Amino acid sequence: NDWQKKSPLDWETYVNKLVKVVAIEKHEYEGWVLTVDPVSASIVLAAFPENEKVSISVVMGHAVQEVEILQEGDSEMKQRLSRIFTPKESKAYSPEELEKRKNDLKTWLETNHIPVTEQGESGRTLCVAGVLTIDPPYGPEQCSSSNEIILSRVQGLVQGYLEKQQ
Repeated sequence: NDWQKKSPLDWETYVNKLVKVVAIEKHEYEGWVLTVDPVSASIVLAAFPENEKVSISVVMGHAVQEVEILQEGDSEMKQRLSRIFTPKESKAYSPEELEKRKNDLKTWLETNHIPVTEQGESGRTLCVAGVLTIDPPYGPEQCSSSNEIILSRVQGLVQGYLEKQQ
């Protein structure tokens, strides 16, 4: 079908929009597009029934016959959709807060004589001693290294540092 022939860039134009999907056997689905699977062309829809928790449905790509955009998502709806699969304890940080967290951690590591550099196009990733990276929001869970011993030690240091900050 035509839907399956579209490219991921075409499908991306449907994300965060309210759509009506007509599938085989005249089944109709309505919801906000969370994502489209690039392999199967399946559409993941979110609906917000009144006084109920969010409802997620998946329309298999091979069954899709027509997709009609009903409404554009405003910034509030985009936020609501992005929070659906975000863990409750996960805190959203502003770019300014992330920059401050990164700079504070970098300064603390340097003060403790741990070599650290910034890497990546925007310098968002901290690189410790060339063997470990720390991505935003710069907690122990964001540490990554193939060396388990260094990983464990730096995660412990970062955890201790964050506990002192609170």
